[in-house]
Amino acid sequence: MTTDERFERIEHHTAALAEERRRDREEYKTLWRDLAQKHENIARQLEALAIDTRLRFEQVADRFQETNDSIAQLAAESREADKRLEQRIESLVSAIGQFLTGQKQP
Repeated sequence: MTTDERFERIEHHTAALAEERRRDREEYKTLWRDLAQKHENIARQLEALAIDTRLRFEQVADRFQETNDSIAQLAAESREADKRLEQRIESLVSAIGQFLTGQKQP
């Protein structure tokens, strides 16, 4: 094999390696772009999820407050009803007592 043939063979080999490297770089760039786009999509989805979670938390907090307000209102109404019932019982007992004492006096 002559020196020129060897140089030609080396140049051919070098050109093949350079072409393989170029294709690898293009593939890496494509993969990198795809990965960056996927990361961006995930970030957007996470942000949307965070917003949705915050809104749902606020809804739960509002419902919790409404429930507490309803419980407080029902408790106040119950105490008021207890007072009215206690007064009715007292007046009924008093009336029965007066009726009984009224029957014994003849």
